[in-house]
Amino acid sequence: MTSNQQPLWRRAVAELLGTSLLVMIVVGSGIAAQQLSPHDVGLQLLQNSTATVLGLTVLILVLGPVSGAHFNPVVSLVDWILGRRSGTGLTLPELGTYVAAQTVGAISGSVIANAMFEVGTSISTKDRATTGHLLGEVVATAGLVLLIFSLAATKRGVLAAPAVGAYIGAAYWFTSSTSFANPAVTVGRIFSDTFAGIAPASVPGFVVAQLVGAAAGLGLLLILFPSAASTADDVVLPHSAGKASS
Repeated sequence: MTSNQQPLWRRAVAELLGTSLLVMIVVGSGIAAQQLSPHDVGLQLLQNSTATVLGLTVLILVLGPVSGAHFNPVVSLVDWILGRRSGTGLTLPELGTYVAAQTVGAISGSVIANAMFEVGTSISTKDRATTGHLLGEVVATAGLVLLIFSLAATKRGVLAAPAVGAYIGAAYWFTSSTSFANPAVTVGRIFSDTFAGIAPASVPGFVVAQLVGAAAGLGLLLILFPSAASTADDVVLPHSAGKASS
């Protein structure tokens, strides 16, 4: 940890809390949409995507200064990979801590969302792993990685909150998978048999597709923005601007 970074335990709490709240937003708004518009799937998706856009934007603004607001293992993984090139970004132990916190947070988010709407926590039966859906996850994740790291590389990280929120909102509609683009969130959504759920059998394919998408996004990033490695510490939101107290 450099002298101007938050301690790892605090960053882990921020990642756990942020990912938990993100999944609460996704699952909770999905349940609400089902209840409010039970016969209109298009309207359900509009309600679900609108809540996610607004909620994700706020979460990045609130927690970004603490941990960077990754809330996503592929973002943390790419941050670590880029950092190996320049001595920046996450270390391997920090990567493991971030991914563990994100995964625990995602599962807790589903459980809490279910409880808020008095829906029992159960394993989803919603199969999603078609060829089209998997291609959608590759595209959605590649675009997300390219967006986040290109903003950092061009010193526009201050735009990350609205830009990432807007991209995910758009990707709900232009990808067939509704843009999970996040292995932790994918795992968390197993635990809600509702509009936003995903069956366990679909999860491995989704995660592999997300990793392929992350690799594609990283490749495009290095082609378009060769200096991106030096700005890994500024992803998603710059979070090392001032010395933190322990």
